[in-house]
Amino acid sequence: MNDLILRPGIIRRTLVTAAACSTLVLTACSGVTGNARVEAAEASGDGTLRVGLILDNTGQNGFLNAPQLAAAKLAVQEINAAGGHKGRPVELLPTDTGQDAALQAQALVAAKADVVIGPTDSSHAAAAIDVLSRARTPLISPANTAAGLSSISSGGYYFRTASADVAQGPVLVKMAKDAGATSVAVMYQEGSYGKELSAAVAASAGQAGVEVPATGAFTPGDARSAADAAGNADPGAVIVIARDGAQGALAELANSRVDGKLLILSDGAFGRYGSGVAAGYLEGARAVVPGQLPDADFQARLLTVDPGLKDVSFAAEAYDAVTVAALAAARAQDDAGRSIAANLIAVSGGMAEGSAGGAAAGACQSYKDCLARLKSGPDANYDGESGPVAFDANGDVTAATFTVFTYGADNNPVMSGLETAGRASN
Repeated sequence: MNDLILRPGIIRRTLVTAAACSTLVLTACSGVTGNARVEAAEASGDGTLRVGLILDNTGQNGFLNAPQLAAAKLAVQEINAAGGHKGRPVELLPTDTGQDAALQAQALVAAKADVVIGPTDSSHAAAAIDVLSRARTPLISPANTAAGLSSISSGGYYFRTASADVAQGPVLVKMAKDAGATSVAVMYQEGSYGKELSAAVAASAGQAGVEVPATGAFTPGDARSAADAAGNADPGAVIVIARDGAQGALAELANSRVDGKLLILSDGAFGRYGSGVAAGYLEGARAVVPGQLPDADFQARLLTVDPGLKDVSFAAEAYDAVTVAALAAARAQDDAGRSIAANLIAVSGGMAEGSAGGAAAGACQSYKDCLARLKSGPDANYDGESGPVAFDANGDVTAATFTVFTYGADNNPVMSGLETAGRASN
């Protein structure tokens, strides 16, 4: 257990917008009408629930494949131990990491996948959605965070158990306010990630009664003006939203004599800086990353599947994606993709736009317990290893958990707590 890297998933994710579909070689996102998330579906499955997995990570991010594969195997193993789907074993289809996301999706359709888990990289989602939505096969990503994917055209076949980047906006503001700040300066890196998250921070600050006296954009290597603006505003906290330009931005904030203890870093700016910035500068600064560390029990179960596992990035989200899909099939009493898509919101404890009804049923936390709930009524409400799922009308989770890190005198982060945004925080 001590050798396992206990950390939430951390990856530089490429932003995708719905407009990106038009640039694909495939006619992405344009071939399916209707909304499978809310439309009734007649049973059409063959009796065997088949789960596919897109493992799209290569190069320096290749390590992200193993924890997702282990989690999917574990989920299928535990679903089958609880009786499988209608008494028959659930199948996890073979994976092929040597193909791009679209080709993997095509192979999974040919293998009769009823639901597919993946991909990791947001920039690969549109191509996979195009293939799978045409085949009426739901896609549930455990790792996509690009805000634009909330509105991508998928015919209702796209879901994700990871929260969108903008979900951290309220958390960043709450961290500042909880520390006593009545005003925040925002310094963000140019690009969709920075612009959209800074807008989310501004909106959250307004709702929380926190002033935003300065907002400055910068590009990597040219952060001096934005840093000076932040310092001159004399705020109670400075929120830094960045990716590859983060280290340079921090150096300029130090040069502008902004107190490092006032800094709150977005997930893209999170990192181990050590000697990369002035000695001791970040002591007391804080940062967030999406997700939470899996508990000891889940880690131990993962290791029974893959004793050599060294990382748990996105494992909880992948496990939950498989489990909630199996529960959707159980609720429908059908393994067809259309039936799964039509029942995912219900078994996750979510609510589609415009639907009537009261509060969701009390949470159940395993396939076995939720299956019993489905049999006894009124419904299942799966809260998994990654926390509450509760899909909304866009297939997004409506509650997001973030791990908080606090920096020490060595300019390196140490886990210090959790924050939750969305319904679960109320």
